[in-house]
Amino acid sequence: MFYPINYYNFAPILTRIRFHNYNMGIFNFFTQEIAIDLGTANTLIIHNDEVVVNEPSIVALDRNNPKNLLAVGKKALMMHEKTHESIRTVRPLRDGVIADFNAAELMIRELIKLVYKKKPLFAPSWRMMICIPSSITEVEKRAVRDSAEQAGAKEVYLIHEPMAAALGIGIDVEEPVGNMIIDIGGGTTGITVIALAGIVCDQSIRIAGDEFTADIMEALRRYHSLLIGERTAEQIKIQVGAAMKDLDNPPDDIPVNGRDLVTGIPKQVMVSYQEIAEALDKSIFKIEEAILKALETTPPELAADIYRRGLYITGGGALLRGLDKRLAAKIKLPVHVADDPLKSVVRGTGIALKNYDRFPFVMR
Repeated sequence: MFYPINYYNFAPILTRIRFHNYNMGIFNFFTQEIAIDLGTANTLIIHNDEVVVNEPSIVALDRNNPKNLLAVGKKALMMHEKTHESIRTVRPLRDGVIADFNAAELMIRELIKLVYKKKPLFAPSWRMMICIPSSITEVEKRAVRDSAEQAGAKEVYLIHEPMAAALGIGIDVEEPVGNMIIDIGGGTTGITVIALAGIVCDQSIRIAGDEFTADIMEALRRYHSLLIGERTAEQIKIQVGAAMKDLDNPPDDIPVNGRDLVTGIPKQVMVSYQEIAEALDKSIFKIEEAILKALETTPPELAADIYRRGLYITGGGALLRGLDKRLAAKIKLPVHVADDPLKSVVRGTGIALKNYDRFPFVMR
């Protein structure tokens, strides 16, 4: 028997459905997506396909109140090694992972505020994707998630740095072809072979930008009896850092100021790129050995692909003068430096965030 439908009985249900859809629209409107390259040396944030934050990964804290953040990024770096007893500077990340949970949370929270030049009318709900080293442990992964959530993230996705770097370079990670990515960051160097949207071989060593800086400090102490700080060593690395003693376009010698270890009086010495190349030789040799070890464990079919395509270098270490030529001479394979190696990882993280449902390697 047919009964006519009484639409008045369904009115509350239809109203709830419409109200739910309206709420979902409002929720999506206030949800903003940001991709974060949480690096040992620098933290980069990409929003709306644009790198909006590029700051050193360092904070300045009040010793009497560790929750009191005094400065972050460039301002904190200017205070580094120049503080008095009431202020301490902290690098929250060591060797690519969070070493100080409180400082990391404060740093992420403050850097996110820099995304907008003007304070927004309503605080958005953040959907974040953060890149992590491929050798990270579950405990370290949990620390990254917790720091992001404490900083205001409603949704947190994780991606391994080599996969993000490959996407940022423009490699099709889903095709059945092997690609070797060498990411020389601040704390670690990751040597990874990827194929079919997965990591086939992975080799990670804790020889990277920080180790290069320490090598420069040690070389000046040994050969010039000059004591310098991290900031000065970092500037030397940027201005005259080299992996070879014979360069086509060598940089000029630079003056370096520090304290004489013999007399205790400040002095200045001239430093050449050949001296820096000699100082970095042992660390670069270890990276070469790690690459050879990774190639030894690569399946033969993927090794054939790598022979045809060569190796790809990303990260701040890729900017070291002559590094590509030195690696090519040692490994006898083509070596390609990414167009913008410092931003390759964060750009790839941004691509993965836009397509997080498509890529199986994105961790929720």
